[in-house]
Amino acid sequence: MDALDLARWQFGITTVYHFLFVPLTIGLGIFVAGLQTAWHRTGKEHYLRLTKFFGKLFLINFAMGVVTGIVQEFQFGMNWSEYSTFVGDVFGAPLAMEALLAFFMESTFLGLWIFGWDKLPKKIHLACIWAAAIGSNLSAYFILAANAWMKHPVGYTVENGRARMTDLWAVLTNSTALAQVPHVIASAFIVAGGFVLAICGYWYLKERSDVWRGTARAALIMTAIAGAVVAGTGDQSARLMYEQQPMKLAAAEGLARDTQGAGFSIVPGLEIPKVLSFLSTHEFDSTVQGTEDLQARFEQQFGPGDYRPDPTVVFWSFRVMLVFGLGTVALSVLGLWLTRRKRPLPAWFARALVLALPLPLLAVTAGWLLSEVGRQPWTVAGELLTASSVSPGVSLAAVATSLTIFTLLYGGLAVAEAVLLVRHVRKGAVEEPVTAAEQREPALTY
Repeated sequence: MDALDLARWQFGITTVYHFLFVPLTIGLGIFVAGLQTAWHRTGKEHYLRLTKFFGKLFLINFAMGVVTGIVQEFQFGMNWSEYSTFVGDVFGAPLAMEALLAFFMESTFLGLWIFGWDKLPKKIHLACIWAAAIGSNLSAYFILAANAWMKHPVGYTVENGRARMTDLWAVLTNSTALAQVPHVIASAFIVAGGFVLAICGYWYLKERSDVWRGTARAALIMTAIAGAVVAGTGDQSARLMYEQQPMKLAAAEGLARDTQGAGFSIVPGLEIPKVLSFLSTHEFDSTVQGTEDLQARFEQQFGPGDYRPDPTVVFWSFRVMLVFGLGTVALSVLGLWLTRRKRPLPAWFARALVLALPLPLLAVTAGWLLSEVGRQPWTVAGELLTASSVSPGVSLAAVATSLTIFTLLYGGLAVAEAVLLVRHVRKGAVEEPVTAAEQREPALTY
């Protein structure tokens, strides 16, 4: 094992951990804004209690996401300086837009929302949480656009060994980004929906309250709609993968040779005939390229080397993503049917909601592994190999030390996160006195 291997492990561990907070923050922000909107429109006190309850959970995850996200930037300079040198001129614009526009918007209005409960007029205070939630989604757009460029680089030219951006609009409207952004954001709403449903199931078993039934119903609707978006954008992503990342598609299906009318593998040795070809091109008899034939072509195009990603990780991460993601969506659809016409939430279903909490998190994590491991051995497809991206001056000992420190630190943060979340969830949406400022429209003072 060399410094490259450990640097990849470090980036993978820290990114997976960071990514646990990102989708929950994206989806939960919109859900909290929706609850506060319901309180603003109806004046019902339980909406205020739910807003503050889920708002605190949102803030805990937002803080942890910010802390763990900063580490990613340090790694670019420390372990991946060659990569940073190559992509810096392209990544500078979308990442600057993410920081200066989206993140500052998100953090500024979130601060106003936290401290403005009894100081801002209700409409302005409501607008603050919506601005913060929209900022989270804008932030995701710019980061995903940069990530999509690594898979399908456009709007650039290579000069003196560096990629220089020639068309910002092409980068931001990359076909891969336009498919990836709604897919990932909709997945975030599924994660947030599963989180809310688990909490509702827990409290419904304790209280049998219509408040938790109604909140669960709202989360069920959000999760089901997001599932439809994920399915639609996933179909689009599969066709783009066929065109832009054929090696990833072949590895995800365990397809070794070019095959006309390729079948979809459920598990090794069991497949549905011609379905892979249909998913890739919407034609049952189209030819899908295989890993071994692609390897031969890539050796001719790029020179000697192994251009196949890890087949085990890519193959099984795709199936974990599908099974756990579809399982969560199916559970939400079942819940909508069980609670139709104001029917109570069955106790067995409430328990199922609690037990299903890990499913969407495992699904999005598997999706990230499919996306990133499937791109290997490239950091920038067709332009920069991962082996050429690592910092040349970083030793094996240095990476091993930082990997150990980060792993222990993130383990401690995981314990702290779990303790904070469990403590707050067990406290519940307690009744808090509604202040006079929350009942009226306070005047702005300067």
